[in-house]
Amino acid sequence: MPCPFPGMDPYIERTEIWPDFHDRLITHVCGVLQPLLRPRYVALTQDRLYVVESERAIRPDLSILRTHAPPSPPGPRAATLELDTPAVFELVREEIREPRIHIVEPAAGNRVVTALEVLSPDNKAPGPGRSAYLQKREELWLAGANLVELDLWSGGAPTLRISPERLEGLRPWRYLVAVTRVSPPRQEVYPIPLEHRLPCVAIPLAGDDPDVALDLAAAFRRCWEEGPYPELLRYDGPPPATITSEQAAWCAERLGAAGLAAGPART
Repeated sequence: MPCPFPGMDPYIERTEIWPDFHDRLITHVCGVLQPLLRPRYVALTQDRLYVVESERAIRPDLSILRTHAPPSPPGPRAATLELDTPAVFELVREEIREPRIHIVEPAAGNRVVTALEVLSPDNKAPGPGRSAYLQKREELWLAGANLVELDLWSGGAPTLRISPERLEGLRPWRYLVAVTRVSPPRQEVYPIPLEHRLPCVAIPLAGDDPDVALDLAAAFRRCWEEGPYPELLRYDGPPPATITSEQAAWCAERLGAAGLAAGPART
């Protein structure tokens, strides 16, 4: 079954579905780019890892393990101190993995030429995820690497380098793609309204090499159709993120035309 929307499917923004989509889209973007980059460049998936300490578990699969080492033999008795009573707050320590794509030049020692990021909710909300992402983005800039940010999560604060005032001038948009070039230094922004198809994006390479074209719509279509989304997505209500009444009516019209009008939850 094809996606009922011409561009991004807003129902994928459900928090329980997004992590799977995020990782699958990276794989398909890499697959679309790879034939265009040969033989001088290759696209590699990489991981960024950072640690979060929180008062609540963010991921449901955290485990606390108990070791089976034998107890230590008793030592000499020491003086016992009376402990003061602290205020105690439970913390959960977790490592968050965020995959991304690096376009590298093997002949130049696998130098990173361009990085592609599919932004996650953690990148767009205040906290360690956003801080780690912005720090890594600055390191790429200082290293002379181009950056492509694919922002298909409508919530949170955009990560663009341009001012909010200039960004507002691009409305209406729900999603964004930003290409930051190091030479000449500039940022190219693709504003994407909900009703529009995903763009074909110019991906910069090194020196005078011509850009390659990332057909983001093709990557999304392969991701949606080859993934579990035709069976997994539920269209029994409005999309999970903020949406206007006009957009809600448009979504209902698209779903009705596809035979997916609001009704009992799909499983």
